[in-house]
Amino acid sequence: MTARLPSTPPTLLPRSGLALLTGLIVLVAPVQAGPQIQQWTAPTGARVHYVESRALPLVDIQIDFSAGSAADPAGKAGLAGLTRSLLDAGAGDLDEQAISDRTADSGAQISGSADSDRISLSIRSLSSTDEREAAIELGATLLGQPTFPPEVLDRERNRAIAGLREALTKPATLAARSFNQAIYPGHPYGNNTTPESLAAITRDDLVAFHRDYFAARHASVTIVGDVDRATAEQIAIRLTQALPTGSDLAPTPEAALPTAQTLRIPHPSAQAHILIGQPGLAREDPDYFPLLVGNYVLGGGGFVSRLTHEVREKRGFAYSVYSYFSPQRVAGPFQIGLQTRGNQTADALKVVKETLATFIADGPTEKELQAAKDNLINGFGLRLDSNRKILDYVSMIGFYGLPPDWLDRYPPAVAAVTREQIRDAFARRIRPEHLITVIAGGDGDNVAPATSGEPTQ
Repeated sequence: MTARLPSTPPTLLPRSGLALLTGLIVLVAPVQAGPQIQQWTAPTGARVHYVESRALPLVDIQIDFSAGSAADPAGKAGLAGLTRSLLDAGAGDLDEQAISDRTADSGAQISGSADSDRISLSIRSLSSTDEREAAIELGATLLGQPTFPPEVLDRERNRAIAGLREALTKPATLAARSFNQAIYPGHPYGNNTTPESLAAITRDDLVAFHRDYFAARHASVTIVGDVDRATAEQIAIRLTQALPTGSDLAPTPEAALPTAQTLRIPHPSAQAHILIGQPGLAREDPDYFPLLVGNYVLGGGGFVSRLTHEVREKRGFAYSVYSYFSPQRVAGPFQIGLQTRGNQTADALKVVKETLATFIADGPTEKELQAAKDNLINGFGLRLDSNRKILDYVSMIGFYGLPPDWLDRYPPAVAAVTREQIRDAFARRIRPEHLITVIAGGDGDNVAPATSGEPTQ
């Protein structure tokens, strides 16, 4: 923000006025890019991250646990996701219908998600006392006293198996699963849910998973909205005080880099689904910003990216082509993806690999670098223009233990990235000898559809 100067010429201001004006400029010039994040540890052991926002009479809350799919035991892939999905199937003395009725009566929105690293439960409520208290009470019951009714488990497990079997007939699913397994051989991130692993999950497994992983000392609570600090402290305590003690958690192992290979999955689709990549980037990584800015130029910038220009605009091989890094607790995937007609697969793949190799060797041009910085910095405010977006970022910061001023550091860190840093980071981190290529489909009517997801080499 820039201070607005008075219309009076500076030479007409007395020395005291000039001093005052100078002081005002110094005071208002520094502006933080991100919200003010307050952090503390609740008496229950949960880590709390709080942002006061009075713009709307709402409070958004997210509780994250280190209980993602990487924690699934051998032979029971899908346990983490099924545990999360059944939290609202019954809790305390409430059955599924009673939970639905209480949610509707309070006007709250309760949802959740599960990924490789974490399970999340989200609550959105009006900040008025009665509505907020009802939502917090219900959330605490769901987290601390789930009953996992056997009949609901049977229903949801069968539904999940049917959905997975349907998905396994589609080339996009087959490609994604094969890619995930190939870039993380023998690593928890590479585990894929199967109909057999879902069928093996029992109610006792759900109870044990909740007991071991849904502990306050493993919880990260994020609160954003129209409540003061004292209220936020009480919310965090109430949501975590009934949680189990939990067990000690083993750290996620580092991901070994795979050996380059090409996997082909037969499928009678007209389009071939192509994925290329390797383990790439962790949340706490010294190359984070060079890889972030560089990827915008390579394939993350949509229609202004190198890959789009070479693959779509110049040759018409694909409608969409992209690249991204997905940071996780340990190196998450670097992935390039596109779809192309089956008879164009080899040509499209050749262009993609040549474009990647050229970018790794030369890095971006100064013009491309500046355009990437302008987009990432100028669009940064739009990523924080609602409580929900702020909650997403602050919960990520809290769960992964990033510095509380990470959002403030983001624009200057992007601005400081150089071409040399990008070229160096990509040359060290993205290497041909580790790149996995998966091609699913594009076989027309000549090959029977794959049903197991098993690739051929």
